This record gives sequence, C-alpha cells and structure tokens, in this order.
Amino acid sequence: MKANSPTRNILIAMILGLAVGYVCHLNYPDPDAAKHVAGYFSLLADIFLRLVKMIIAPLVFATVVSGVTGLGDAKAVGRIGLKGFVWFIVASLISLLLGMVMAGLLQPGSGLHLALPQADATLDLKTSAMNLKDFVTQVFPKSFFEAMANNSILQILVFALFLGFALVSLKERTANTIIQLIDEMVPVMLRVTDYVMSLAPVGIFGAIAAVITTQGLGVLTTYGKFLGGYYVCLVLLWAILAGAAFVMLGSRTLRLLKLLRDPILLAFSTASSEAAFPRVMENMRRFGVPDKITGFLLPLGYSFNLDGSMIYQAFASLFIAQIYGINLSLTQQITMLLVMMLSSKGIAGVPRASLVVVAAVLPMFGLPEAGLLLIMGIDQFLDMGRSATNVLGVSIATAAVAKMEGAIEEEAPEEAAA
Repeated sequence: MKANSPTRNILIAMILGLAVGYVCHLNYPDPDAAKHVAGYFSLLADIFLRLVKMIIAPLVFATVVSGVTGLGDAKAVGRIGLKGFVWFIVASLISLLLGMVMAGLLQPGSGLHLALPQADATLDLKTSAMNLKDFVTQVFPKSFFEAMANNSILQILVFALFLGFALVSLKERTANTIIQLIDEMVPVMLRVTDYVMSLAPVGIFGAIAAVITTQGLGVLTTYGKFLGGYYVCLVLLWAILAGAAFVMLGSRTLRLLKLLRDPILLAFSTASSEAAFPRVMENMRRFGVPDKITGFLLPLGYSFNLDGSMIYQAFASLFIAQIYGINLSLTQQITMLLVMMLSSKGIAGVPRASLVVVAAVLPMFGLPEAGLLLIMGIDQFLDMGRSATNVLGVSIATAAVAKMEGAIEEEAPEEAAA
C-alpha cells in the first residue's frame, strides 16, 4: 500500500477535484462568478507548478553535467545523442502519421453543428516564434543565469554540455572537486523533489476543480466525438510505444510501465509534462538506467521527443479542415506532416507550443487559423492526454537507448532487494 500511495492520492485528488468543481459550476452559473471561484482553485495548482519549476533548472543542470562527466568523453556523448535523435525522429513521424490516419478514418470534424468563428479572427499566439532565427537564438544561451531563471531546458543543456566537456578535459584537482560537488548536488535535488511532490495532490485538486468550475462537464458532451477520437489515437500510440519498449526491453517493460504510472498520472492531472520531470528522473534510476544516460537524454527528449504533442498537431489540423469542409489531398497531408515534423523541433520553451505549431502551419495549406478557437476552450482536456503521452514517450526512449548502449542494469537495486 505504501508503494501505491502516490498513485492513490493522485486519483483521490482528481475525483475530489471533479466533484467540487462540478458543484461549484452548478452553484455559480454566471461565467464571471465561476471564473472568480476557479481563480482560488487555480492558486493551488499555480503554487505547485511554480515549486516544480523551482527545482527543474538546478536538477537538469546537475544531472546533465554529472552525466557528461560520468560518460567521460565527447564520443560517448555523441553516440548516445545520435541514437536518441534517431529514436526521436522515428517516434515523431509515427505519432504524426497515426494522428493523420486516424483523423481521416474517424472524421471528428464531420457532423458537428458548431458556430464557426470568422476566418479572419485573430489568436493570441506568438506564431512568429516559428522561424529558424528564433529557434537558433533560443537554443544557445546568452546568459547562464537567464537560462536558469527562465527554466530554458535546451539552453541549460547546452551550457551543461560545455561545462561537462571542460571538466572532463581538465585533470587538475580543482576539476575533480567541482565534479564531486555537482555529483553530490543530484541526490540533494532529488530529496527536494520528494518534498515538492508531496504537495502534488493539492495542486492536482486545484487544477481539476478550476477547469470543471468554469467549463463544466457539458463541454465533454459537445466535443465528445473529437475528444473520443483523440484519446483513441493516444491509446493506439501508447500500444505502439509499449510494443517498441517490449522489443527493446523484453519482460522488463511491465516493470517500466509500473514505475511510470505515478509520473504519467501526475502529468495527466496537471496537464504538464514538466511537472512529472523530477519523478521520471527518479524512476529511471529505480528501473536501472544509469544517471549519466538519464541526465543527458531526458532533458534532450523533453525538447525534441514530444509524441503526444505530435499526434495532437496532426489530429487537430485535420479536424479544423473537416469542420470547415476543406478537403486536403494526400500529398498536402503528407507535406503538412513533414512541415510539422520540422517545425515542432524548434518549439522548446514556446508558450502553448502545440497550439503555436498548428496556428503557424494552418495558413500554409489554406486552412483558417481561427479554427483553433473551436478547440481552445477544451485544450485543457487535450493537454492532459498529450502531456501524459509525452512523459511515456520520453521515458521509453531513454530506457531504450540505455539498453542499446548495454548500460541498463539487468536487475535494478529494488528488484534485487525484493
């Protein structure tokens, strides 16, 4: 029971959030009043997510530097990074293709009688971030402290790689002292993580209650076909990812999935894959993946391997085309898939990244960007699924690459003790 208590507490918090949010929605039918009440619930979620953001930057920095110094040379880092990127690209293509195929089969936008927004309606999304210049700019930090303050994982990763290589190249006693200090920083940050994660049920309760207070449960009925089709896609993608994991890890796949249950629920209930990052890192260690590989690949995967976001982009784009009655040829759909594949690799750190990619790509194919207004109201429910899927995809990729390297422990310490 003790081992299952985090998952149990998260489920209880979700149920309580649904119940309390629904009662508040019934008692505050006025949208402004409901929004005011939801603000108090959101405060709980915001505090929890702020605490999570507080620990991510130092945790990523310490684990990446420790990972690079543990690997020992640039060749090992390059080899592992290349294997990781190949996995990321293949997984991204499969996710996009699955979203496209399922949108074509299920036709989620057909038969929905919704008031369509004006095609020239504007969105408050920074699609200007979708260009090569901004992507290159956000990859390389101009200040380490600014990157830490903004939780820019990709920028922290770049600086940590430079520092790690510098420490490896030096043989002086000073370098060893710094390496030892950073290595000892990792367990300290993991302990801080435990303290923060003990507040997860409170944050989850607040997040769920706030959404249901303002949206109610009726929105799930109106968009039932779209939401149902989207989650069917996610289930199929989960099956594919689990199958790939079984090919690489064999019977230990069940052990991995069991360890991922808690962080996946955390990501789902908070609609934030970032919130699950510390717990994923901890559970990768429990599974037997060396810290030096986890510390390098996990931040990289969080920037480049967002399978849930990929499938959402393809499914949402074709949904908008269908609801406006615009037919896209197979060639156009494949081209859209490739454009999204390239565009999405530059969205690390962009607010509401998946929506930004879709908003930027739609006009390229004659689709009204305003169509996103139809699903922005239920984006919280969509984000829950894609965040959980992102966590699953990144975790499986990390474990698979560790297995390719022959570095994964065949019997994790906990299993040996059992």
